[in-house]
Amino acid sequence: MNFSMPWFEIPVADIERAAKFYATLFQQEFKIMEAMGMKTAFLPIDHQKEGSGGSLTQGEAYQPGSGGTIIYLQVSNSLEEALGRVKDAGGQTLLPAIKIPDGYMAHFEDSEGNRMGLYSKDA
Repeated sequence: MNFSMPWFEIPVADIERAAKFYATLFQQEFKIMEAMGMKTAFLPIDHQKEGSGGSLTQGEAYQPGSGGTIIYLQVSNSLEEALGRVKDAGGQTLLPAIKIPDGYMAHFEDSEGNRMGLYSKDA
């Protein structure tokens, strides 16, 4: 059996603040939409390539926090550059970039209090 993760949702308390945080981090705009009593901002995805997609989601059942699953988001450029934008965006670095066998990883807390990971092939 193969495992894949086609979709994930990052819980947020304030969609506008969270969209601004991730827009600053990834240097891309996030469009906020409302449907089914929730507010959502979709993370960029290349539908021509295999991979997963996800969203920032605000709703009654979505509670951000630092004690759950850590989702790693891949950056295409330098991990250090992305980490440098975390504080400016309203978050904080929890684990600085460290070398792992196939690249680099780091942890940060986003504007909503979620513990998240970053991954890059380059430091």
